[in-house]
Amino acid sequence: MNTVPAPEFSRPLRIDQIGRLSGSTTIVADAAEREALMRRFGLIELDLLEADYGIGDENGSIVARGRVRARLSQTCVATGLPVPENMDADFVLRFVVESDDLSDADELELDAQDCDTIGYDGQVIDMGEAVAETMALTMEIYPRAPQADAVLEEAGVLSEEQASPFAVLQALKNKE
Repeated sequence: MNTVPAPEFSRPLRIDQIGRLSGSTTIVADAAEREALMRRFGLIELDLLEADYGIGDENGSIVARGRVRARLSQTCVATGLPVPENMDADFVLRFVVESDDLSDADELELDAQDCDTIGYDGQVIDMGEAVAETMALTMEIYPRAPQADAVLEEAGVLSEEQASPFAVLQALKNKE
């Protein structure tokens, strides 16, 4: 039997409790949760992960609107040096019930203004896991240290401009 491991930063919320919530809720990852998330997402550091959000029913869907904040550090893709990042980003998440039968699934038409959609079992949503995933999707995809260009140049790696066909043709022309 395959069991799914519990999320590192879990803040479960039963669907029947949502109507009783009012105002904003704050969740904060503790040191052990941050350490586990660092391993999961390949981070060097995760000094802070917190979110404020409001949640409610909107047009038959459960929607959470809030803000995620994180202080983290990743490895530079070019140098291997730490690249710190301070994240402070708004989010809108729509929770939809997952279905084993795809023919029963409602089609959602999304445009650029729409929110991220997260599946759940119909009973409990996990705002901690949703915030952790939002952090992972928001952090810099290819972190680069300020000295990355100099390190790459010293190693003989050409920039995109230097390696383009037009740059090669220009170099050939200049040799004449």
